[in-house]
Amino acid sequence: MRVEHEYARCGAWAYLAALDVHRAKVFGRCERKSGIAPFERLVDHVMRQPPYDQARRVFWIMDSGSSHRGAKCITRLQAKFPRLVPVHGPVHASWLNQIEIYFSIVQRKILTPDDFPWLVAAEQRLLAFQTHYEAIPRHFEIHSTRSCRVTRQKQITLGPSTTSRSMIDQYVRVLMSQTTKSARQRLPRQGAADVAELDLRA
Repeated sequence: MRVEHEYARCGAWAYLAALDVHRAKVFGRCERKSGIAPFERLVDHVMRQPPYDQARRVFWIMDSGSSHRGAKCITRLQAKFPRLVPVHGPVHASWLNQIEIYFSIVQRKILTPDDFPWLVAAEQRLLAFQTHYEAIPRHFEIHSTRSCRVTRQKQITLGPSTTSRSMIDQYVRVLMSQTTKSARQRLPRQGAADVAELDLRA
């Protein structure tokens, strides 16, 4: 990276977030670094507030990041939160995870240009955008080809008389079709509507 001689690096945040696509609710936090402990603080932050603390099941759809992958992650999370059902998407398919789409919006609208006078200013802008994003809820319609490698994302504004149920169902169907056999075996055998009832991404 080429910088001016006055440039001074003031540090960086690890921005962790989960998205409830049914309620258009974003749960984000800034941590000094990523890892198992920061990720579990995010999970704890979500799972200890309503409606998730009283839900029969809460599905977390995650990628295979180092802080939350594998059987050890599933065991660790379910030991703390028995109602939590971790679902790992297939490798190289982060486009199925809608929090990744939210991160791309944050990158374009909030972090470009990435020039902040101090870390607190970056944190304030990130958290303020969460509030703004929740006030204008949008979800994403995912279109996939036979190979499921090409997607076209179409943002549709949710009106007061519409719901995101059909789009969530479509998302879960695409995810199920792309999830590996071992991952599918970990999913309960309910329909897509049941799977998507309280669905968060992290």
